[in-house]
Amino acid sequence: MMRALFRRRDHRHNAPAAAWPPVITTDRLVLRVAAPEDFDACARFYASDRSVAVGGPINRETAWRLLGTIIGHWALRGYGPFVIAPKAPEAAIGLTGPWFPEGWPEPEISWMMWDPAHEGRGLMHEAASAARRFAYHTLGWRTAVSYIAPGNARSIALASRLGARPDPHARHHDGDPHIVYRHPAPEGCA
Repeated sequence: MMRALFRRRDHRHNAPAAAWPPVITTDRLVLRVAAPEDFDACARFYASDRSVAVGGPINRETAWRLLGTIIGHWALRGYGPFVIAPKAPEAAIGLTGPWFPEGWPEPEISWMMWDPAHEGRGLMHEAASAARRFAYHTLGWRTAVSYIAPGNARSIALASRLGARPDPHARHHDGDPHIVYRHPAPEGCA
């Protein structure tokens, strides 16, 4: 049943049917669709103060709904944010990837590191770079942004490291305080 859901894709961002849903491997990571065993790591993140930039802290019940939204995005759009897991058998440590829910001003490359023990090693850069390549080269996106809370220094540093720059002309939701970082065009990304 779940496999059938993943075959449904938004016609504007259709991707090849082979090997769907995709799994991306990098030197140190596996990027894949969220699974039930990822929920505890997600819920711990959303219960912590680390989640302030993305609407937290929240309780487990609300975290369950948010993880369901991520999985639902895959079902409705045919793509979505990937769970990030080290190649060694470990729990999921974060989330990154293409995100474009209904009403969103532009397609986004999103990210969040769930487990602080994995910060400072370049893992999110590795994961977000791979996810952006997927959005550009597999989904055919011609542009992408990242919406970042003004005080989120780690995300601002990552956006800059990815080559994204603030775009003061980008659209926001009304009253949205986020800074919009515009990623380089597909030709400018490795």
